[in-house]
Amino acid sequence: MNWVVYMVKCKDSSIYTGISNNLKKRLDTHKKGNGSKYVRARLPFKLIYTEDCQSRNKATKREIEIKKLDKKNKELLVELHTKKEL
Repeated sequence: MNWVVYMVKCKDSSIYTGISNNLKKRLDTHKKGNGSKYVRARLPFKLIYTEDCQSRNKATKREIEIKKLDKKNKELLVELHTKKEL
């Protein structure tokens, strides 16, 4: 089963990082206010980053790595990822 690490930018410009094996469903859950308390208090949000992982274990490890970054470095990661896709 494939997993994805994702980041969303909330209305207060903060960045939330999470993992899911069904990103569309997870984002819908956040939008309805039934996801994390963090995102629920900062709706609306915008998906800004995704990274595919081959297992939950790898996704969790990557999520932890990203969460350790400060906001500036998270934004840099998003920027580099966006340029790579172009």
